[in-house]
Amino acid sequence: METRWWWIRHAPVPDDGRIYGQTDLDCDCSDSRVFRALAAELPDDAVWLTSNLARTHQTAAAILSAMPAGTTVSPRAIPALAEQHLGDWQGLDRQTFLSSRRSDANPFWFGPASERAPNGESFAELVARVRDAIDELGRDLVGRDVIAVTHGGTIRAALTLALGLDADTALGCVIDNCSLTRLDRLPSGRWRVRCVNHRPWVGSPA
Repeated sequence: METRWWWIRHAPVPDDGRIYGQTDLDCDCSDSRVFRALAAELPDDAVWLTSNLARTHQTAAAILSAMPAGTTVSPRAIPALAEQHLGDWQGLDRQTFLSSRRSDANPFWFGPASERAPNGESFAELVARVRDAIDELGRDLVGRDVIAVTHGGTIRAALTLALGLDADTALGCVIDNCSLTRLDRLPSGRWRVRCVNHRPWVGSPA
C-alpha cells in the first residue's frame, strides 16, 4: 500500500535572466524527444497533479501527448504545490541580484532557507506548505501512483521531507527541468528514494 510519487519539474522557462518564482510564465515544450522519454518511464494508471501555474499545465500536456494512444487524463491543479513566492525579488535581474547578496547567503539559492522574500515567503515556509499538501493528498491517494508536475523548489521541499534534510541542505539538490524524482511513501510513513533528477532522455538517440 505504498504511495509512489513521480515528481517532474516543468520544462525550461524563457525568463530573460530574471527571477520569476510564482510569476506565471509559459515554458518551452518544443523538444519532443524529452517528453517521449519521460512518457516511457511513467505508469499508465496514475493520478496526475500540477500546480496552479501555466508552465506545469503545459509540461503535463506535452508528456501526456507522448503517452500511448487513448490516454485521457485531466490533471488536478493544486496551488499548494506552486513554486516559492519570491515576492519583490520577482522580475529582478538574476545575476545583478545574486552579486549584491551578502556573503552568508545560501550559495545554492537566492538566500538562506529561513529568509522570507519581501512580500513573499521563505523556502522553509514552502517546505511546510508542501508537507501539508502531501499529507492531505496522501490520505486520499494511498497505494496509488501520483505524477506531480511541479517546480524545482517544490521537489526540493519533497526531498527535505523524504530524506529528513534541513532546508538549507535541500537547496543544494539539483533538480533540472523535466527531470524525474521518485519518492515512495511507505505505510509506516517512512520514505524510499528511488531516484533524484533522473533525465531519461540523456544518452537516447535524437
